[in-house]
Amino acid sequence: MVDTGSGSVPAAPRKRADARRNEQTLLDAAAAAFVASGVDAPVRDIAARAGVGVATIYRHFPTRADLVVAVYRHQVEACAEAGPALLASARSAYAALAEWIDLFVDFLVTKHGLAAALHSDDEAFAGLHAYFIDRLVPVCAELLDAAVAAGEVRSGIEALELMHGVGNLCIGAGKDSGYDPRRLIDLLLGGLCPR
Repeated sequence: MVDTGSGSVPAAPRKRADARRNEQTLLDAAAAAFVASGVDAPVRDIAARAGVGVATIYRHFPTRADLVVAVYRHQVEACAEAGPALLASARSAYAALAEWIDLFVDFLVTKHGLAAALHSDDEAFAGLHAYFIDRLVPVCAELLDAAVAAGEVRSGIEALELMHGVGNLCIGAGKDSGYDPRRLIDLLLGGLCPR
């Protein structure tokens, strides 16, 4: 590309469709492995889940931190993109909110073991919490606002407050086989409804 002096930066080359699909498959496999074994899951297990060789994973993600960050961002983006789609297709704003919270719980379970990595000194993880907040709080707020406007949820509930409540209910998942956070989250969501 010839610099014409316009000061514009050339766009990054887009990945081929098959390369994007391969990366998607790797991220899904890594997320499943993280749920089963935490973020220290062996790369060979992730490769086996994805049906690829270990070298393919390292070609896409040279370090474990790169893979963990990519899975985290992938999950955040999926959750963020689901909000407007659910709002457009669900039978009610409350139903969209409940379905989104269910996806949010899936995300929280996926990041099992990620908390320790996020609090490590590795620079790769430095901005992930802010990224999470910036992407997901507005989505939750949009869903809450729609449910309030429809009269299905009482006003005065903040999105971040609801997300903290859901997150805190998920903490016990995996530690006690008799603990079902989704049951308690259903109770929490029921408590949002007008009396």
